[in-house]
Amino acid sequence: MDHATGPADLAGERRVIRPKIPYVGTPVFLVATGNSDGSANLAPASSYWALGQMLVLGLETDGQTIENLRERPELTVNFPSGSHWEAVERLAALTARDPVPPAKADRYRFEPEKFAAAGLHTEASDLVAPPRVRECALQFEAKVRRMTPGWSDDYVLVEAEVVRVHAAAGIVAEGDHIDPRAWQPLIYSFKHYFDLGEELGWTRSSPTAPAVSDAR
Repeated sequence: MDHATGPADLAGERRVIRPKIPYVGTPVFLVATGNSDGSANLAPASSYWALGQMLVLGLETDGQTIENLRERPELTVNFPSGSHWEAVERLAALTARDPVPPAKADRYRFEPEKFAAAGLHTEASDLVAPPRVRECALQFEAKVRRMTPGWSDDYVLVEAEVVRVHAAAGIVAEGDHIDPRAWQPLIYSFKHYFDLGEELGWTRSSPTAPAVSDAR
């Protein structure tokens, strides 16, 4: 009998598996960095977490982004909305490395003009040299404070301090908070793109929960 899969269906028999990457899902972000000729590189990524004003980004060692950050440790981190997934996917097969690294040769092509190739536009930053992505509703300007080699040699952990945050007026709630109901960031989960979908609830400390908002 056909039926929708619900929580009861997912709580039964288990299988032991080994996914290529145990990647449940995080927001997609676009990293803009400065090239040696003064132009900007743009790359998609999704290995990310934040603590205080510090970001920790997981970035591939054979990309132009890491090369740029080693020489010019400034960047912008831009968060696209769900509607921008096709622009992100257009970037996914591009690299600014010439020649293309051997490990990427069968999947990537050289493209120096990534903003144009993705159909995105630059926007000048205030405190760092790399530009922001105009289409993204949430943009961070950041400076690298530390870069640490990963356990394997194919990625680097980049710790970057956020020095300025730009948010579209329509997603800002009172008190410099982001209103999660006003914006749908793009989420990447097991090689598929999603937005946040329907709101289910909120934590007691949420500054934008209805009970808090109604009491103001």
